[in-house]
Amino acid sequence: MLHKENEYTEYTRELTDGLKKEVLAFVNAHGGSIYIGVDNDGTVVGVQDIDQTMLRIASMLRDSIHPDVMMFVAIRSEEIEGKDIIHLYISAGSNKPYYLIKNGLKPSGVYVRQGSASVQASAEQIRQMIKYADGDVFDDSLSLDQNLTFQKTASVFQNKGMKFQEAQFISLGLTNRDGLFTNLGLLLSDQYPFSIKAAVFQGNDQSQFKDRREFTGPLLSQLEDCYAYMQLNNQTSAEFHGLYRQDSKSYPEEALREALLNSLVHRDYSFSASNIVGIYSDRMEFTSIGGLLPGIHKDDIMLGISVCRNPKLANIFYRLELIEAYGTGLLKIQSAYKSSFSQPEFITSTNAFKVILPHLDQQPFLLKDPPDQSSESRLLEFVQKKKSISRQEAEDFLEVSLSTATRTLHALIEQGKIQRTGRGKNTKYQFSGPQH
Repeated sequence: MLHKENEYTEYTRELTDGLKKEVLAFVNAHGGSIYIGVDNDGTVVGVQDIDQTMLRIASMLRDSIHPDVMMFVAIRSEEIEGKDIIHLYISAGSNKPYYLIKNGLKPSGVYVRQGSASVQASAEQIRQMIKYADGDVFDDSLSLDQNLTFQKTASVFQNKGMKFQEAQFISLGLTNRDGLFTNLGLLLSDQYPFSIKAAVFQGNDQSQFKDRREFTGPLLSQLEDCYAYMQLNNQTSAEFHGLYRQDSKSYPEEALREALLNSLVHRDYSFSASNIVGIYSDRMEFTSIGGLLPGIHKDDIMLGISVCRNPKLANIFYRLELIEAYGTGLLKIQSAYKSSFSQPEFITSTNAFKVILPHLDQQPFLLKDPPDQSSESRLLEFVQKKKSISRQEAEDFLEVSLSTATRTLHALIEQGKIQRTGRGKNTKYQFSGPQH
C-alpha cells in the first residue's frame, strides 16, 4: 500500500475523464504525481492494458487542455507490488493558467490543487496566474471575458479609413497567437467593464452638486461622451477689441482633451475603480487610479519621459490619432497654460494620479496681455485722487475693455498699492499706499 493522497499526490483506480482536471490542478499549481491503477486509500489494483491506456492519456490531454500541457507531463509505466500501474509526473506549467478547451478560460475550466483535492480556481486566482505569466502588463494579459464584440471600435476604425477585422487582431494585440482575447481586447470591446464618473459642483468644494453623470459602454464611446459633457461646462466668454469680438473658453480645449486622454491611457486597469472628473467653479479635476510606475518620478514625466502602463492601448490611440506621441500629454497641458497666471497641477500618490486645470476666468490676470506700466501709473493716481473707485470707473477712465481694466486693477492689488473691498456690485478699489 502506498502513502495517502496529499497536495502533491493523487490516486485513481482507472482512467476516467476526471484525469484532465487532476492534471490541470497540478500544472496550474506546483506540480505533483498521479498514479493510475491505485485506489484512493493507496491499495494497488493495477492497469490491464498498460500501453493502450498510456496512448489514450496522451491523446486526451493533448486534445482537451490549452495551452499545450504535454511538455510538463511525463507518462511512465511502473510495477508496484507485482502489478502494472501508470505514473504521471507533472511539473508546474510556465504558461498558466491552463484550462479545459470546452469550458474556456473561466473558473469551470481552470483547476488548482487545494490540499489533497483538485478544485475550480476562483476568478482572482486566474487573474493572478495571468499577471504572473505575462509579467503583470495588463493590456497584454489574457482577458477573463472571452465573449467580446467590437462594434464601436470597428466603427471608429472605419471612420478613420482603417481596417479592423479578425486578421488584424493579432497584430493590434487584441488576441494572442492562440486566438484568445487579451485585456487590450477587453478594453476596446463593447463589454468594457469600467466607467467615468463626472460631477459638477456649485462652488469650489463638494458641498453641493449641480449635476452628475456616469458614462458607461465602450471605452471610445465614453471618451466621446465625457468630452462632450466637459465642453458643455466649458463656457465661452467674449471681449470686444474695437469692432471685433474675440471669444475665449473657460478652459483651453487642448488641455481638457489631453487630461481626459491621459487619465484613460495611463490608468491601472487591474483595479475596478472608475475614472473621476470633478468640475468646480474655479477648476476641473481628473483623477485616475494608479500612481506612477516604480522608478518614475513626477519630475521625469514633466520632462517628457514616459513609461507607459498600457503600451498597446496607447498604440491604438496613436493609430487613431488621438495622441501624437508617448509622454507629450502633460507637456501639451502646460503649453496650453503657458500664458496664464495660474498653472495646472499634477498630483501623484501611491495609487492615484490627479490633473487639476484652473479656470481661466478665475485668474488674477493673464501674462499674455499684462497691463502696461503707464496704465498702472495713471490708474493708481486716479484711485489716489478719488480714494475709492468701481471697476466700471476704471474701465471708463482708461478707455479700455472690461478684461484689461480688471487685469490692471489686479496688478495693482498684487503690488500692494490698492485693495479691494466689498463683494459683487458693491466691490470697490481703494488706495492703500502712503497718503500725501
